Amino acid sequence: MNFTYKTNSAEETIVLGREIGRRLRGGEIIAYRGGLGAGKTTITRGISEGMGLGDEVTSPTFALVNEYRKKDSKLSLIHFDMYRITSGQDLETTGFFDYMDDDSVLAVEWSENIDDDLPDDCIKITINRLSDDEREVVIETCDGDDRFENIGN
Repeated sequence: MNFTYKTNSAEETIVLGREIGRRLRGGEIIAYRGGLGAGKTTITRGISEGMGLGDEVTSPTFALVNEYRKKDSKLSLIHFDMYRITSGQDLETTGFFDYMDDDSVLAVEWSENIDDDLPDDCIKITINRLSDDEREVVIETCDGDDRFENIGN
């Protein structure tokens, strides 16, 4: 199933992310698509807020992975940047597979670099930059998963 939303500012993208985050249960992998500056980290900030983890999300570009956990939360958010990952061996060094569990949500920027290693049931989010402020956000799910229907404007 595909759900398409339009945001007109970074703040609206964060609000959309919050609504996505509120609907996550754990064990999901979010596979982002979108160019530089599309808003992948911005929407992840909203997802973190929606999961109750706060807004201290930063791009994992240089660290490759950032973990967001709270002592009183049942879920954690693991935020990956796969921009520099070019092989299965590179992917192994990130610890990607070690993070897959029911208590975590994995948010993967530049997921197209690891397409062959992603499960078929991952949630795909494509962010298209329409202008400096406007974004089109397409959420693609499988198996009739309609959790993300009617969450945006």
